[in-house]
Amino acid sequence: MLLSLWASARVKSTFQRYSRVASRRGYTGAEAARELIRRRGVSGVRVEMTQGFLSDHYDPRARVLRLSPDVYQGRSLAALGVAAHEAGHAIQHATSYGPLKFRSMVVKPAMIGSNLGTVLAGIGLFMQSTGLLWAGIVFFAAFVLFTLVTLPVEFDASKRAVVALQETGMIYADEVDGTAAVLKAAALTYVAAAVSALLQLLYFLLRAGVLGDRRD
Repeated sequence: MLLSLWASARVKSTFQRYSRVASRRGYTGAEAARELIRRRGVSGVRVEMTQGFLSDHYDPRARVLRLSPDVYQGRSLAALGVAAHEAGHAIQHATSYGPLKFRSMVVKPAMIGSNLGTVLAGIGLFMQSTGLLWAGIVFFAAFVLFTLVTLPVEFDASKRAVVALQETGMIYADEVDGTAAVLKAAALTYVAAAVSALLQLLYFLLRAGVLGDRRD
């Protein structure tokens, strides 16, 4: 929990820091996203504004790239970095990027496993029911798998973002570090989620007696 809180605070502080650094080219996040998608030959993807702070995401089912107001309208290095990152997901989808396809396949079981797995494991521990505990472990393992496969998807999107912004000339060479810093901070939230989920799964396995005496 502390790791997740630290990662969340880190990404917010880094975004706020670089949101005060204007991009000298003057692109807004929305303009950058549309231009990157166009230059990569991706068609049929809309770029829209959505409410919330850092609520940016790409919806592969609707083929819509949704950007928060600070990113959609912003002309900062932070806005460009986040917008380009989400455009990277749209490009991944258009090019049938393997890890993204796999993550889309397991997202529903993972969401079910996240909630149901914890409940079943908790009840199993409380009632000392090995069957319920193992059922919870199996369901929760689907969520752990989702968090792990999310890592290469997010890292690849960030890599695509920085490269694309440079290749298209949307940022100058001395602006790369600031843009990359925002994306690295954002990546920490996914790393924290994966580590937290993995630690929780290891705890359940420990209590099930797989990693030692369950009485420990």
